[in-house]
Amino acid sequence: MAWLILFMAGVIEIVMAAALKSAAGWSRPVPSAIGIAAALISIFLLTHAIEKLPVGTAYAVWTGIGVIGVAALGIIAHGDAAPPVRLLCMALVLGGIIGLRLTDA
Repeated sequence: MAWLILFMAGVIEIVMAAALKSAAGWSRPVPSAIGIAAALISIFLLTHAIEKLPVGTAYAVWTGIGVIGVAALGIIAHGDAAPPVRLLCMALVLGGIIGLRLTDA
C-alpha cells in the first residue's frame, strides 16, 4: 500500500508542475491554486508513504516519478525537444526507480 501511495504522490507532483506552468508566474489564480493544492496533497501522501518505506528510497522515487512525468509532459504537451540523450537520461531515471523498488525489503 505504501508504494501505491508513493506512486500517487509522484503523479500528483506532475499535476503540480503542469498547473504551475499554466499559472504564468502566479498571474492566473486558478492554476496557481491547483498547483499549491497539488503540492500539499503530494507532500501529504509522501509523508504517509515514508511511514512504511525508507525515506531515501521514497524521496528518490517520488522525485524520479516527477522528473520523468514532467519531462514527458514537456515533450508531449509543450513541444520540448526530445533528443536521444534526453530520452536515455529519462530511461536511466526510470531504471533507478525500478531498481529502488526491486531492492526494497
